[in-house]
Amino acid sequence: MTCTASEPIIFVSAFKPGDEGAIHAFRFDTQTGTLKPLNQTTGIGHPFFMALSPNGRFLYAIDAEHFGGEEDEFIAAYAIAGETGKLTRLNRQSTRGTASCYLDVDASGKSVVVANYTSGNVAALPVREDGSLEEAASFIQHEGSSVDPKRQKGPNAHSIVISPDNRFALAADLGIDKVLIYRLDADNGKLVASDVQPFAKLPPGSGPRHLTFDPSGQRVYVINELTNTVTYFTYGTESGTLTPQQTISTLPEGFSGTSNCADLKITPDGQFLYGTNRGHDSIAIYRIGSDGRLSLVGIEPSLGGGPQNLLITPDGRWLICANMVGNNVRVFRIDSKTGGLTASGDPISVSMPACVRWLSSN
Repeated sequence: MTCTASEPIIFVSAFKPGDEGAIHAFRFDTQTGTLKPLNQTTGIGHPFFMALSPNGRFLYAIDAEHFGGEEDEFIAAYAIAGETGKLTRLNRQSTRGTASCYLDVDASGKSVVVANYTSGNVAALPVREDGSLEEAASFIQHEGSSVDPKRQKGPNAHSIVISPDNRFALAADLGIDKVLIYRLDADNGKLVASDVQPFAKLPPGSGPRHLTFDPSGQRVYVINELTNTVTYFTYGTESGTLTPQQTISTLPEGFSGTSNCADLKITPDGQFLYGTNRGHDSIAIYRIGSDGRLSLVGIEPSLGGGPQNLLITPDGRWLICANMVGNNVRVFRIDSKTGGLTASGDPISVSMPACVRWLSSN
């Protein structure tokens, strides 16, 4: 089957060391849900997480020879060569931490923010006009602990997400059961703790991991790795404040095995939310009510072990799931009325897929 220039590109990172680490580029057929291999960039260690610039010209990825080791890791900056999916490295800069696990780019493309899990801190790096990175202009060390003696001995920053209005950055820290709230100065790569509400607290032992805004920008949903739940907050767009409204399980009643949540995504129309269960190896499906509250629609198998990361296509028709333990990527068709998922096509083999990103066609 031939590729057409109008087909978008999907990037998938392979979480492996040395030359085994790679960023795979695929063409995505928006009519059939088919992924077709396009290009592969190697020479990047453990590219756990990726982020794309708003203009689609640059890709940023974690680059770590020894992920979670004693030495600071890096963010690698790449230029994207048109519609080929080929990446050309521009430079790399220190993340100022270890087990670097999440990246986001602000709406202007002038700053990249990073969360570092093992070292429990966050940083912001200015972006030059050519897409390359400057050294971190902000570095903030989280402090504290929580109730789980194995997983919460200290801070573990697991994600940092920039608000839709580009004024704030919210960082979920698994180790201290907080979502920390920072004001963002994107022009200068600066993060400053909010003087209105520095953080929102989750129930003890929750282990907040990833978070996402709904399309209105007035609601935030946090997936909690340790308790296998999703917490819904209303978000004060002017002040950056978070007010908890609901917490709901991601697992079926009666499940007694070991499972840990990973990622969550919302459809572009704001009707449905999806969250992953690693261990139960499934995707929880919720309908989002007019008041923002979640009701469980169903729980579908992820068709691979350890569903790590999700992507929902901009048209809301497809969900792509990276099953990291299962070494595959699966595509599901989304039912726009029910939110239900139907597997499409055969699994795509990728070694430890960790992150999936969408590059729109021009």
